[in-house]
Amino acid sequence: MYSLVSLLTEWSYFTKDSEKYFAICYPFTDKPFLNGENNWAYKVFNFLIPIGFYGLFFLLISNVFKVFKQPKLFTQYGINQLRYFYLANLTLPWITILLASIFAGKIEEGLEWVAIIHFFLGVFIYFLAAIFKQGLLLQNEQDLYI
Repeated sequence: MYSLVSLLTEWSYFTKDSEKYFAICYPFTDKPFLNGENNWAYKVFNFLIPIGFYGLFFLLISNVFKVFKQPKLFTQYGINQLRYFYLANLTLPWITILLASIFAGKIEEGLEWVAIIHFFLGVFIYFLAAIFKQGLLLQNEQDLYI
């Protein structure tokens, strides 16, 4: 949200190198911490969308961590959170790369490696979700016997 507000209002925002690049500064300072090319295709598809997807990534991973803090480990809620997390990791990085390559014309260097890492993370969480699903079935079956 801070990046979006800064880009739209030009608060804590400045350009450099004949307005070829931009920098977003830490709030209430002149020290830059987000840098990029100063064109709208780059700002939207290579800057804001990936930052937004990482915001979603951290929201989903926090929900996954909440699953492990529950008194009952194998629940439908836990399986759903794991499912959301692996689906996001398997799809969103590739969508980001596709949008950036179509609309911005290029992707950042190394972004395909980040997508591959997210793919492997998604596969790992998929297997974890399958284990949780099996655990829920066994737990429900055990509850029927009691």
